[in-house]
Amino acid sequence: MPSVSDTYIENRQRVQPTHTNNYASAHGGNVVKWMDEIGAMSAMRAAGETCVTAKINGLDFKRPVPQGDTCVIESYVYAVGRTSLRTRIRAYRESPRTGERELTTESYFVFVAVDADGNPTPVPELEITGERCRELRDEALAAEPDEDR
Repeated sequence: MPSVSDTYIENRQRVQPTHTNNYASAHGGNVVKWMDEIGAMSAMRAAGETCVTAKINGLDFKRPVPQGDTCVIESYVYAVGRTSLRTRIRAYRESPRTGERELTTESYFVFVAVDADGNPTPVPELEITGERCRELRDEALAAEPDEDR
């Protein structure tokens, strides 16, 4: 049975000119793509199956990620249903020189585990072991949009 911390993934993407919009910051579509990819990886760690995006809830862009900075994506599964996995995903801009970090984007994605034929398949329960797992889960539940509860 996977735990919340087993599903925690943090990934970095250096924002190159080909990733930017007219304002020399990461194009929102690229940020969402990176979030979706890392979120799916967290969901697959929990499910042990291929997972597909079912819902993106409350995608909020708070500030840009400038060209040359690093976009850090943080993701973890904090709750599961029969075939679904609720995942908290946040993006940060990070200075590659100093490591200074600011939250830029956050959202809650729901993924569904699917079998080889693309049909929804059950997922294991999510273990909440240790203080780190409880903190991640409780933080996500407290900030989760009402419609996901």
